[in-house]
Amino acid sequence: MAKIKTVFACTECGGVSPKWLGQCPHCTAWNTLEESLDSGSSTAPDHRYAPLAPTSQLRSLASVEALELPRLSTGLTEFDRVLGGGLVAGAVVLIGGDPGIGKSTLLLQALVAMSAQAKVLYVTGEESAEQVALRARRLGASGASVDLLAEIRLDIIRSTLTEQKPAVAVIDSIQTLYSADLTAAPGSVSQVRECAAQLTRLAKQTGVPIVLIGHVTKDGALAGPRVLEHMVDTVLYFEGDTHSSFRLIRAFKNRFGAVNELGVFAMTDRGLRGVANPSALFLSQHTNQVAGSCVMATQEGTRPLLVEIQALVDTAHVPNPRRLSVGLEGNRLAMLLAVLNRHGGVKTYDQDVFVNAVGGVRITEPAADMAVLLAIISSLRDKPLPEGLVAFGEIGLAGEVRPAPRGQERLKEAAKLGFKIAMIPKANAPKQAIEGLEIWPVERLQEMMDKLRS
Repeated sequence: MAKIKTVFACTECGGVSPKWLGQCPHCTAWNTLEESLDSGSSTAPDHRYAPLAPTSQLRSLASVEALELPRLSTGLTEFDRVLGGGLVAGAVVLIGGDPGIGKSTLLLQALVAMSAQAKVLYVTGEESAEQVALRARRLGASGASVDLLAEIRLDIIRSTLTEQKPAVAVIDSIQTLYSADLTAAPGSVSQVRECAAQLTRLAKQTGVPIVLIGHVTKDGALAGPRVLEHMVDTVLYFEGDTHSSFRLIRAFKNRFGAVNELGVFAMTDRGLRGVANPSALFLSQHTNQVAGSCVMATQEGTRPLLVEIQALVDTAHVPNPRRLSVGLEGNRLAMLLAVLNRHGGVKTYDQDVFVNAVGGVRITEPAADMAVLLAIISSLRDKPLPEGLVAFGEIGLAGEVRPAPRGQERLKEAAKLGFKIAMIPKANAPKQAIEGLEIWPVERLQEMMDKLRS
């Protein structure tokens, strides 16, 4: 009986090593080699490596006609926004998220909406056809004309896509597929890489957009080799707490649209429903003004959002005060407290500081600095900020207030939602007055604190 040969494959780059090493010799990543079965040395079929275009002749860039790619609407406005306006012919979309977050529900809803105008295919490798039918019944779409294929063998899926030529296909999920050309188990690095590569090539050749559902690791990253994210055209992440009814879809890579675009959904008994005014989710409804609360205008892709930043400053009862931030970068909070001490004269070395972005949203842009400091100062003094105040701006280490991109769109969104005062960087001050909105432009941290005293 032949001995089973095993190799060690890197989960980051997919490189193979005959023995385990602490560091991958291909991409130099540490502790990424995992044992898997050897894929064998049999020659691969030629169809896997066929050219994407019917000809491979040399052409100049000027001779290639740049055509505007038509979009196929998914029937869900928020999903279309994240995709950049809809699905593009031949595009491959990878969507990941925690188990139970709603990936399969969202894509089944999209297929049901598109089935009224086009032929769609749902390939399920994790559930039986009966389970998918039960979910469709819960969504009130049991009568939709969605073609269903419960299969995990790649060759059958390829032949079905070639014969049926649907307008869009969903693969649930890429980790369940396997190719007979490889001896590794489904979900291994080599199988995921090979199946994704063949499906991507098929999508480019036939023009069928394919949506792949991917598992995530315990750290929240997409499972499988990192090269998987480089193969596809769009990478989407489903965010949100399973105990909350709100879900966020964020685009981390998009060759056909804006990166960091955000789509907001609410989970209901009839599936996911798009939220037209997402700013309302991230603003608390206080009956009276409270200390330690400041509203900031952030920008997610092309969409301005208003998010409430809350801070709690309390006397520390231990030698090392705590600095905790939820939804914001912790290291930046420590830096802002040092700037506040040096250039604002506000000392917090004996205070515990807790900062939270309401609604579970994650804010990564530095334009949140001003709102964070205003909330901290308000909590430390136990004095509410002026009613109807919104703020945004980056704080530098020298105490200067730096401008934020797309300032005009942020101000217009704040004015539309009824805010009266906007404390912003002087460089973002609008040339024309915005009706109903008073502008407080500042250049330095000290000016910002003087405005609060006046």
